Order: sequence, then C-alpha cells, then structure tokens
Amino acid sequence: MEGEWKSLRTPLSESTLKTLDKLGFTNMTPVQAATIPLFMSNKDVAAEAVTGSGKTLAFVIPILETLLRRETPLKKKEVGAIIVTPTRELAAQINEVIASFLEDLPQFQQLLLIGGVNPIADVKRLQGNGANIIVATPGRLEGVFQKKEPGVNLAAMVRSLEMLVLDEADRLLDMGFEASINTILGYLPKQRRTGLFSATQTDEVEALIRAGLRNPMRITVKEKHTKSSIVQRTPSTLTNYYTVCECQQKFNLLVAFLRKHKNLKHMVFFSTCACVEYFSKALETLLKNVAVLSLHGKMKHKRNKVFDEFRKLSSGVLVCTDVMARGVDIPEVHWVLQYDPPSSASAFVHRCGRTARIGNLGNALVFLLPSEDTYIDFININQKVPLEKYPNIDELEIVDVLPRLRKISTKDRAQFEKGTRAFVSFVQYYVKHECNLLFRVKDLDLGQLANGFALLRMPRMPELRGKSFPNFEITEVDYDAIRFKDKNREKHRQAKLQKAKEGKVFNKRRPKKVVPWSKNKERKGKRKDRKERQENAKKRKQKFDEDELEELAKDAQLVKKLKTGKISNEAFDKAIGIEDDDSPSSEAEADEQV
Repeated sequence: MEGEWKSLRTPLSESTLKTLDKLGFTNMTPVQAATIPLFMSNKDVAAEAVTGSGKTLAFVIPILETLLRRETPLKKKEVGAIIVTPTRELAAQINEVIASFLEDLPQFQQLLLIGGVNPIADVKRLQGNGANIIVATPGRLEGVFQKKEPGVNLAAMVRSLEMLVLDEADRLLDMGFEASINTILGYLPKQRRTGLFSATQTDEVEALIRAGLRNPMRITVKEKHTKSSIVQRTPSTLTNYYTVCECQQKFNLLVAFLRKHKNLKHMVFFSTCACVEYFSKALETLLKNVAVLSLHGKMKHKRNKVFDEFRKLSSGVLVCTDVMARGVDIPEVHWVLQYDPPSSASAFVHRCGRTARIGNLGNALVFLLPSEDTYIDFININQKVPLEKYPNIDELEIVDVLPRLRKISTKDRAQFEKGTRAFVSFVQYYVKHECNLLFRVKDLDLGQLANGFALLRMPRMPELRGKSFPNFEITEVDYDAIRFKDKNREKHRQAKLQKAKEGKVFNKRRPKKVVPWSKNKERKGKRKDRKERQENAKKRKQKFDEDELEELAKDAQLVKKLKTGKISNEAFDKAIGIEDDDSPSSEAEADEQV
C-alpha cells in the first residue's frame, strides 16, 4: 500500500511536498497511505502499526493540510490542533518535525508544553506569541488549562480546535494519565477530529476509542516475518536475538559486546532508575573513547539535553529505562540491548522498535538468566516476536571487570551506595514483575546476583532476611572509612559522624514516641465508651427479641383456643386487637392496606 505523495486523491500543498522532499521522504509508508486520506476527510481514526512505521507523519501532514484549508484563517491565539504524547522526549521530537514544515508556513505558531521547563515561561510564551499547534505532555497541558493568569485562557483559545491527536495512546493510559486526559477532553469542543495512534491496542485504548471517537475508522498495519511469513509486531527489517548467561557474568558480557562494537550506536535498557545510575557510571570507566550517556524518568532538567546530545552522536551508548522505549526516533541506532527483560511484555516490542525504523536494518539482543529461558517462547506467543540465539558470543573477548568495579566502590562512597541501591531496586522490580510465573525471586541465586552487581557486602532488605549466601564474595574493608570523592558530600558526612560520636541528634525526623495502651488514658477512655455502647446495643436487641417472642407465644395460644372452640371469633378479634367496625372509614383503610 506504499505510494508516492502525489498519488493521494486530495493533493498536498506545495509547501508540504517541498518539506517532504527536503527531509528525504520520497514514498509513503503503509500506515501513512492508509491514514492520511481518512484523517483529512473529516474522519476519526484509530491507527495501530508496528513501531517505527512512520506514524508521526501520518498525523502531522493531515493537521497542517487541514489548517491550511480552513475558510477562516486561524488568528494568533486560536489553537487549531493539539498533540498529546506520554513523554517529553517524544513531544520534543514531534515538535521538531512540525518545525521543519512551518519553515515555509510562517502564518502558523507552534508551542511545546513539557515538564522540565519553567511553567511560568510556558504561560508567557502563550501570552505573547499565542499558538496554533500545541504539542504537549498530559500533566503540563492540564496545568496550563487550569492556570488562571491575566491574558491567558487556553480553554477559550481551543474553541476553534480542528484536530486532537493522542500519540502512543496505550502508553498514555499505562502511565496513569487517564485522569489528566479526561480533564483535557472536558475543555475541548465536541466538533473535532480525533486520532489515536499506538503500536499496540489494549482494553483501555478500546474504551477510550468508544468514549472519545465518533464512528472511528480503524487502521491496523502489520508486517510479516521474512523467514516464516508469521505476522509480527516488530519491523521485518529487525532481527531479534537472545543470549543466556549466569547473573555474575552478565555485566562482563555486556562490556565485551560494547567493546567489540564501540564504533556503533547502542541503547541499553535497564529495569530501574537506580540500575541506570550505577551501571552507566561503571560503563563510563570501563569503555575508553566511547561516549556513555544516561537517561531515566527521575532526571528533572537534564533529560532534554541528554536526549538531544545522543541524537546527534554517530556512535556511543545511551543507558536508559523504559522512559525511552516509546515513539522516540533516534537516528541510526544499530543495536538495542535489553540488559533486563521489561516488566510488561508489550514494552519488549517498543524497546526493540528504537532500531530498524522506517525500513532501515536493525538488531536487538536480550540478556536472559538460565531460569528465564521460557521467556523466549512467551514473547514469541504473546507478542508474535520470534527470537534467534545470538551466534557470535564466542567471538567476544570476555574479561572479568567486576574486581575493578569493587575497587572503584572502595575508593568512592557514591559508587558504593549506588551499587547497593541498584541491587535493592532490581530485586524489588523482580518481585513485582508482570510475568511472575516466569520471573520468580526464589529462582534467583541472590549471592551470585550480588556478585554480578560487584557489591562489597549484602544489603539489608526484607527479601534477604534470615538467609545465608555462601556464593557471595565479601570484600573485607572498613565500610565507614570509604570516602566520597565529592569533597562537599564527604565534609557533610564527616560532620554527621562527629555529631553521632558526641551523642547529638542530627536526624531532623525524630522517631514517634509510642505510648503503651496501659498508660494512654485518652485511648483507654475511648475504648471503654465504645465497649459500653456495644453492650447497651446488645441488651436492647436482646430485650426486643424477648418481647417479640412472648407476644408471638400469646398469639399462638389464642389461635389454638379459636380452633378448639374455647373462644369465639369476636373474643379472638378483640384479644388480637382487631375492632369490629363496619364504618366507611374502616373499609377505606382496609382497601388501602390491600
């Protein structure tokens, strides 16, 4: 279904064609050919396509063409289109693509609303320059809608909205943005075109489609594996490999692989932010003449800078978490390395999709422990992603780098503490893994795992309580004597140690004083009152039950006497309390009761 841009029934504007040619997009991808004509013709669309298939242009082009064709041109402070994405990196990337098209369309203003930027600056830009196209993350967009500043009323500016796009819609809902999305939708006009774009469709996305789209056109573009003709969720130009190794050899294998391919561009995915912090520092030391960058969700202001820096590199390593797994388009990533399998099966597909984009070749490799080998079949069945065994392990020059990491930890307390936090976070991630039938903590050799993290000692944590670790190599060292390389941090630590020696309290958060029940008069009084109320209620219920039983017994005796003829009907009625009154009012009451 691929074709040239000029083959569309509704011809594109000269400026759009010029920009496409400048960017090197000569032909449409299948998802673009299927989506663009529908989205440009007043249709709501829900598009599902493999990652890296060109979904961004599938909604950017219809937005620009629709705004160009408006009978009444947009004013400075009229918003014609909003694009909502789950991460700031993806938002910045989409904003960059739109900026390329707007170089020849000076009549339109664009605005990027993402975290990590001063919100006051966002409001000032909106107030001064206005915006016709907004690209935003949900939290920041919701905040600007709710902002009450003089001269800024985004709710009024969106009355002319033509198009809303939710990119990576499944991820938006996975990350807990559902409440923010609902708030945003409440501000937008009902008469609009809406597009939902994602690589996977979930139940939550289906619910959003039913609630937010009117008679949507569903578009699903899948690819067949070139070798087996199986429909799969990753690009056909991507080769997925796996390798199985012991946990104490895993990092050695990673270092050997990166050293062999040091002239290429890699993304290495870890399970937690703490693991990224620890292992990125280790790789910086061990990989000579290789640019090593790190990026994770807890980084506040550096994320945008790191993302832009890695995009510009021709070779290097980005150590990251799943915050970089969705939608971001980084040029010429040769290998995606998954040091830890992701916590959700769908994230596996999105991680792999950072390479082999728009028809380019790419490779992905996942590192598995022997107890995790069933994950190979699981991913094949659950995500339609076949994995091949990595054939070139024997060509790698594997060297034991763990002793060097331990030595670094003995000389820098920061690295020593980072290693401990990384290990603890990994075990906790393992406990909460979505595929807990495959990833079980009881199958882990925690001693060997700690060796693989190059720890000096086993940390204190609930999962390790009461267990022994004969396989763990303890490093005999005075742990309190390990100093921070950062002089300010070490000075602060020494001050705390000195106060502790002098017996002074240096922790601002004092432990809460626990008063025993026997000495807490207020609690004892409340408890006594509650007990009395319960006993009184019990007595009242008991008395009510006794009175009721006594009355029922009397009625039963009267019925028995009536049957045996010992009393007349009149006497029975009188004893029961039924008056013999034939007055109209009594008849009316009887009818009412019936």
